[in-house]
Formats: sequence, structure tokens, C-alpha cells
Amino acid sequence: MELTTVWFILIAVLWIGYFVLEGFDFGVGILLPVLGRDDRERRVLINTIGPLWDGNEVGLLVAGGATFAAFPEWYAT
Repeated sequence: MELTTVWFILIAVLWIGYFVLEGFDFGVGILLPVLGRDDRERRVLINTIGPLWDGNEVGLLVAGGATFAAFPEWYAT
């Protein structure tokens, strides 16, 4: 397997994973005004995304770093 194929697979998996998991966070945020009628219900909805939030942000940083590592010209510009 060539190095370009390995980079493509790595970057594709990282970005797809980020977008799938971030969609869950955005979905909860969009539904918050509808489903969170009082403060307790809003807190329950926000707590459902708590464990995933930091993982998504780390995944975004790793995906961005891998993209710049694979394409150093993009980083230079």
C-alpha cells in the first residue's frame, strides 16, 4: 500500500468520524429549545453530550493536524 493511500484512509476516517459524532452534538443543540422545557430538562439534554464533547474537539484537532501533515503546502500557505 502506498503512503498516499494510507494518508487518504487516515484523513477520511478522522474527518468522517468527526462529522458523524459532531452531528449528535448539533442535533441536541438544535432540539434544546424544543425538548428542554425547564432548567432540569435542559441540563439532562446537555449532560447527554458531555462525555462526547471533548472527544469531538480532540478528534477535530487530530484531523486538522493529519491534514496539514499530509499536505504541508496547505499549512505553508
